[in-house]
Amino acid sequence: MIKKLVKPGVSAIARLSVILGFLVLAGCVGADYSDLQAYIDEVNNRQRPSIEPLPEFTPYPVYVYESGDLRDPFERSAFIEQQAEVAIEGSGIRPPERDTKEPLEEFPLDSLRMVGTLEQAATIWALIKDSVGSIHRVRSGNYIGKNYGKIISITEREVELLEIVPNGLGAFIERPATIALTDSSAVGL
Repeated sequence: MIKKLVKPGVSAIARLSVILGFLVLAGCVGADYSDLQAYIDEVNNRQRPSIEPLPEFTPYPVYVYESGDLRDPFERSAFIEQQAEVAIEGSGIRPPERDTKEPLEEFPLDSLRMVGTLEQAATIWALIKDSVGSIHRVRSGNYIGKNYGKIISITEREVELLEIVPNGLGAFIERPATIALTDSSAVGL
């Protein structure tokens, strides 16, 4: 039978490989699998952990929106239309038209700190520290901040100003703002 499998003209190494392969397979026929069967039985007999069932969730109650006689949230209201008309007509408030800006108009208002005041020839000056660390001397009438803030008054405790900001409808409104005196030890003076 082996001679039928190994044809003439095949090298001796190939013949030897085929014969060794048959011998190895013949040796596997009567193998003892009792140790493998014992391991399978041990795994099957192990205590299985109990897994709690998934909790029962109550379904979320469905809410049906019935607008009835309520206002449609996607419809322009009469109030907004009135505001738009006012914006088109204009309230007369405009940012000032000036050729040059003052140095403190480069900084947002929240980055500026009042660090003190001084009085010179009946004029009260406020000392304002910018975010770079420079201290500027300003008085009533000066402009400060990005929103055209004009200084209205200066006291020992704060600088009051009036900003001109867009109202979101194409016009401008005036908004009061203050810069309060900061503790000099907190700002590094």
